[in-house]
Amino acid sequence: MAGLAIVALVFAGWRKAARAAPRTPRAEPKLRRPRVPVGIAESTVPLYKPPNVFRRALSGVASVGLGLVIGVVSAILIAFGTAFLVVTMTDLLKS
Repeated sequence: MAGLAIVALVFAGWRKAARAAPRTPRAEPKLRRPRVPVGIAESTVPLYKPPNVFRRALSGVASVGLGLVIGVVSAILIAFGTAFLVVTMTDLLKS
């Protein structure tokens, strides 16, 4: 059996590869494109301007509101999950 496997591997090795491997040049290429430097444009940008007081207050109120909503929803989900677990376990103890 091992001999047949070796013969199969030898015959499989004689097959041609599906994709031809590119030939790598061993010497310097005869034709080389000249290297052209890339131009860099320099321009000034406006300095950082912090947001006004109204935007800061609005973002603070929005973040507090989102925190409260997420907290309430997660508390409700945890409470219902715990209640379901307790009811299910007590029903299993009764039976």
